[in-house]
Amino acid sequence: MSATMSGAKAEEDAGEGSSKDFLDWQVTKHEMKARGQHLLETGQWADCHFLLGAPSNQEIISGHKLILAMASPVFEAMFFGGLAEKSDPIPICDVQPEAFKALLEYIYMDRIQIQTVDKACELCYAAKKYMLPFVVKQCTKFLWADLQPSNVCRAYEFARLFDEHQLMMTCVEMICTKTMDVLQDPSFEEVEMSTIFTILDQEYLSVDSELSLYYAISRYAEKHAGEESRSRDIREALKRIRFLTLTPQQFAEGPGRSCLLTQTEAFAILMNISSPNSVCTMPEGFSTSRSTRIQNVVVESPSPQTIEESPARLLPGSSPLVDEMHDVRNMMDTQRHYCIRNFRHQTDYLNTSVLDCSVTFSVNRCICITGVQVPTQVLGESNMQRYHDGSLPERYSELLYAHLLDSRGSRLTYTHCTSKVRFDCMLEISFDRPVFIQRYKRYKIGIVFNKVGWYPMAECQPTKVCQDVTFTFGVGMPNESVRDGLIRAIVFAFTREGVSFT
Repeated sequence: MSATMSGAKAEEDAGEGSSKDFLDWQVTKHEMKARGQHLLETGQWADCHFLLGAPSNQEIISGHKLILAMASPVFEAMFFGGLAEKSDPIPICDVQPEAFKALLEYIYMDRIQIQTVDKACELCYAAKKYMLPFVVKQCTKFLWADLQPSNVCRAYEFARLFDEHQLMMTCVEMICTKTMDVLQDPSFEEVEMSTIFTILDQEYLSVDSELSLYYAISRYAEKHAGEESRSRDIREALKRIRFLTLTPQQFAEGPGRSCLLTQTEAFAILMNISSPNSVCTMPEGFSTSRSTRIQNVVVESPSPQTIEESPARLLPGSSPLVDEMHDVRNMMDTQRHYCIRNFRHQTDYLNTSVLDCSVTFSVNRCICITGVQVPTQVLGESNMQRYHDGSLPERYSELLYAHLLDSRGSRLTYTHCTSKVRFDCMLEISFDRPVFIQRYKRYKIGIVFNKVGWYPMAECQPTKVCQDVTFTFGVGMPNESVRDGLIRAIVFAFTREGVSFT
């Protein structure tokens, strides 16, 4: 009996001891992040689990619903919303385990650790998915700080995916000014074809000749031989190479011997290189440009700290524009010019809900686009019928959206305008930031009118010369310019003296 009671007593004491040890860990944790680290590392009190990664690389990670919901509205909806997640573990196939762990480190411990561009991209994807903007910002800062030719293409693809336009511009600048380093790095063989198209669409690149581009595409094709989808894109990339800038010897000893071109194509290209007046036409779709891409200008990019610390500048009657110091890399002068389009005649057009207008254009000089001018609604009987007392007010509320796209349809900038405006006048809309425009490339400005009423639709001339800049409107496919008569002027500035791209 005594022995039995002793055993029971020993078990009771052991139980009390283990319970005490179980509780004592809090005593040594003086900060919330230290307590969070303990819960994250031990999984103590975990009430949810996540199955991360693809089947070949899966891992189960524990979590705490309340802590996760405190940090992310997505987790809040997942655990405490009307359609709360019931399964356990919760499968998350599109986030890598290491990226998710890094996300949890921020949530539990206020710690963000990023060592590589790949990790920054993966972590940013997870942060975007779970609506953690501070983490997104830190990932972007890391990419700014670590940008170099070996990772600039990867960073560009990240910036394009997440709509980080300033980072995209910086990446393109580095690609243009350090093209040879980018092409010769092994990482180039793993970039997306859309990135290669972006490079080949640039008007200026720091290359020895088009041979550098050709040999880079050739290596890429060899690396991805047998991939049918890529082979079609590689053919499209070849067509964008400016073979006509090569000498006959350069072409004959290089691309002319390649299996990437058919004998017929190689012969036709060589004939056109040898004689501009050759009766043999260039193969269909191949570039006919004889302009070299070589550039010597180097434009320095700002740091993210410079972008954050520079004050905003207000222009009279326009939206705020960020300071020149970080707008288009300090290339823009301060004087704005107005390319006012000439028009033949004008008719009133009734907008009943949403009126979408756009015009494609190109220029013969590199400039910075800062905004656009559009007409306001017209006075007259048409609009008066909308008011019961038969008289129009002095002003009305206008609501517009404006954007600028490049030749591939990627959005370069965007803004909206809401204000009280007068009838029968011009309204200037300033973009969120000036955009550097390359010569002879196609761009598209779009405006969306959201107010019911009558607008003065004009039929405009296809070209206009302003300050020695020739604007050509309606370039490309006819259906890309819609109701372009409502876009009356393009506001622009020149690059600063001493910075020339022509």
